[in-house]
Amino acid sequence: MNAYDLFGGGETLFTFLLITLAMGGSASYQAGKAIAQTWRPYGQVPAYALMLAAGVRFCHYALFAEPLLSIQNYLVEFVVALIAASLGYRLVRARQMVTQYAWLYRRASPLGWRRLA
Repeated sequence: MNAYDLFGGGETLFTFLLITLAMGGSASYQAGKAIAQTWRPYGQVPAYALMLAAGVRFCHYALFAEPLLSIQNYLVEFVVALIAASLGYRLVRARQMVTQYAWLYRRASPLGWRRLA
């Protein structure tokens, strides 16, 4: 008995939660944090999300015998990766701005900052 038989085959909620959200989301979140920590521009986040979505799609293919070249599944995985990477990027960037430039900015929310009056 393999994983394909155990979970009914095809895209299931379990594989989506495990591979796409848990593994792909956490990897994307860490990638977004790393991009921000090295002061690189946000434009690199979507590029990393594209690559991570391809890796997640391959994990679905290799572990659960799902189709490798499924555009709609790849787009869903890209959106999840982009959201997670953007969240990591923005959290770190907000912290950096209020720490590095404390005389200019104050934290407005966990994801943002505002200029001092």
